[in-house]
Amino acid sequence: MSSDANPEHQSTVFVRFLLDADVSPGLLPRLLQPYAKRDLVPDRMWSHRSGNTIHVEIAMEAMPSEVVHLVEGNLRQVVGVRDVSRVAKTCLRQVA
Repeated sequence: MSSDANPEHQSTVFVRFLLDADVSPGLLPRLLQPYAKRDLVPDRMWSHRSGNTIHVEIAMEAMPSEVVHLVEGNLRQVVGVRDVSRVAKTCLRQVA
Protein backbone atom coordinates (compact mmCIF):
# COMPACT_ATOMS: atom_id res chain seq x y z
CA MET A 1 0.00 0.00 0.00
CA SER A 2 1.45 3.36 -0.94
CA SER A 3 1.72 6.04 1.67
CA ASP A 4 0.28 9.46 0.96
CA ALA A 5 2.44 12.51 1.59
CA ASN A 6 1.66 14.11 4.91
CA PRO A 7 -0.09 17.45 4.19
CA GLU A 8 1.59 18.98 7.24
CA HIS A 9 4.97 18.62 5.52
CA GLN A 10 3.98 19.80 2.05
CA SER A 11 5.31 23.11 0.87
CA THR A 12 2.50 25.53 0.07
CA VAL A 13 2.40 28.92 -1.59
CA PHE A 14 -0.08 31.76 -1.82
CA VAL A 15 -0.97 31.95 -5.52
CA ARG A 16 -3.05 34.44 -7.42
CA PHE A 17 -3.67 34.03 -11.14
CA LEU A 18 -4.77 37.09 -13.13
CA LEU A 19 -6.31 36.26 -16.49
CA ASP A 20 -7.62 38.16 -19.49
CA ALA A 21 -9.89 36.21 -21.80
CA ASP A 22 -12.51 36.52 -24.50
CA VAL A 23 -16.05 36.74 -23.11
CA SER A 24 -17.73 33.33 -23.30
CA PRO A 25 -20.69 31.84 -21.38
CA GLY A 26 -18.72 28.72 -20.36
CA LEU A 27 -15.43 30.40 -19.50
CA LEU A 28 -15.68 30.64 -15.70
CA PRO A 29 -16.47 26.93 -15.10
CA ARG A 30 -13.63 25.97 -17.48
CA LEU A 31 -11.22 28.08 -15.41
CA LEU A 32 -12.16 26.15 -12.26
CA GLN A 33 -11.57 22.73 -13.80
CA PRO A 34 -7.76 22.69 -13.25
CA TYR A 35 -8.47 23.14 -9.54
CA ALA A 36 -11.36 20.67 -9.33
CA LYS A 37 -9.47 17.80 -10.97
CA ARG A 38 -6.79 18.16 -8.27
CA ASP A 39 -9.34 18.39 -5.42
CA LEU A 40 -8.46 22.04 -4.83
CA VAL A 41 -10.94 24.80 -4.02
CA PRO A 42 -9.86 28.40 -4.66
CA ASP A 43 -10.26 30.80 -1.74
CA ARG A 44 -11.28 33.66 -3.99
CA MET A 45 -12.54 34.12 -7.53
CA TRP A 46 -13.43 37.48 -9.00
CA SER A 47 -14.38 38.49 -12.53
CA HIS A 48 -15.19 41.70 -14.32
CA ARG A 49 -16.32 42.17 -17.90
CA SER A 50 -14.99 45.08 -19.94
CA GLY A 51 -16.36 45.03 -23.48
CA ASN A 52 -15.24 41.84 -25.22
CA THR A 53 -12.71 41.01 -22.49
CA ILE A 54 -13.27 39.42 -19.11
CA HIS A 55 -10.70 39.92 -16.35
CA VAL A 56 -10.52 37.08 -13.81
CA GLU A 57 -8.62 36.63 -10.56
CA ILE A 58 -8.38 33.22 -8.92
CA ALA A 59 -6.50 32.94 -5.63
CA MET A 60 -5.55 30.24 -3.15
CA GLU A 61 -4.04 30.93 0.25
CA ALA A 62 -2.14 27.63 0.41
CA MET A 63 -1.73 25.75 -2.87
CA PRO A 64 0.67 22.79 -2.85
CA SER A 65 3.78 24.13 -4.57
CA GLU A 66 4.19 21.04 -6.75
CA VAL A 67 0.92 21.72 -8.62
CA VAL A 68 1.25 25.47 -9.22
CA HIS A 69 2.91 25.07 -12.62
CA LEU A 70 0.37 22.39 -13.61
CA VAL A 71 -2.62 24.61 -12.79
CA GLU A 72 -0.99 27.55 -14.57
CA GLY A 73 -0.35 25.42 -17.67
CA ASN A 74 -3.96 24.22 -17.70
CA LEU A 75 -5.26 27.78 -17.34
CA ARG A 76 -3.15 28.85 -20.34
CA GLN A 77 -4.73 26.06 -22.41
CA VAL A 78 -8.33 27.14 -21.80
CA VAL A 79 -9.90 28.27 -25.07
CA GLY A 80 -10.28 32.06 -25.12
CA VAL A 81 -7.63 32.84 -22.50
CA ARG A 82 -5.31 35.54 -23.85
CA ASP A 83 -3.00 36.23 -20.91
CA VAL A 84 -2.17 34.60 -17.57
CA SER A 85 -0.08 36.29 -14.89
CA ARG A 86 0.94 34.57 -11.67
CA VAL A 87 1.63 36.21 -8.32
CA ALA A 88 3.01 33.77 -5.75
CA LYS A 89 4.72 33.85 -2.39
CA THR A 90 5.60 31.14 0.08
CA CYS A 91 3.33 30.85 3.05
CA LEU A 92 3.69 29.34 6.44
CA ARG A 93 0.84 27.22 7.70
CA GLN A 94 -0.19 28.00 11.21
CA VAL A 95 -0.77 24.99 13.38
CA ALA A 96 -3.15 25.45 16.29
